[in-house]
Amino acid sequence: MNRATRTLLALILLGLAALGFLLGPARRMLLMAAPRCLAGQWHGCYDTENGVVLMTLAGLPVAALAGWALARVRRPAPWRTSLAEVGLVYGTVPWIWLTLMPGPGAGVVAGRVSLVPLRDLVTMAPLGIGGNLLVLAALGFFAPMRFAALTALPRVLALGAGCSVLIETAQYVFRLDRVSSVDDVLINAIGAMLAALLSRPWWRVSADERQPIRAGAS
Repeated sequence: MNRATRTLLALILLGLAALGFLLGPARRMLLMAAPRCLAGQWHGCYDTENGVVLMTLAGLPVAALAGWALARVRRPAPWRTSLAEVGLVYGTVPWIWLTLMPGPGAGVVAGRVSLVPLRDLVTMAPLGIGGNLLVLAALGFFAPMRFAALTALPRVLALGAGCSVLIETAQYVFRLDRVSSVDDVLINAIGAMLAALLSRPWWRVSADERQPIRAGAS
């Protein structure tokens, strides 16, 4: 195991430890959804923020195992390819699910739009800002590790902005009782870019390593 690999694994473990520490005070809230989630009930689990977060955390070992198995199957492809693919999907889908979760007036209240930059940001709570920074953080962190075309901060910023625009548009079109705000797009995109900065040491992978293994290759 080379130095870069050890460093990345250490960062992942540190991140998991920090996440566990931060979620300590919210443990009781998360466990409120545990009975319904363990019973496989949709209502009260997957349609609540607590339930989605709880199941995402519970599934981390499975995601790690999937990454390891994928890396083993695809050898001698670099382990970063498999890690990036699993991390990108597993770290992004739950956040998108949360952002598209219907509000109490979904289907009844007309879509709302806020197109004035920074107007919503000044009234946004720190928790809301932090949450918006994390929505596309996994995308920004892992995408440059997987796709050579995204190994540039402006491109990651543009990708984050584009994905966020799609999310905000879906909120409006499907009348989810949420405000489609340009500030959400800005914060989501910045979150993706900041996360990309953290993974920058692992961007510099040769083009050959990023190529998928061809069938029949030795």
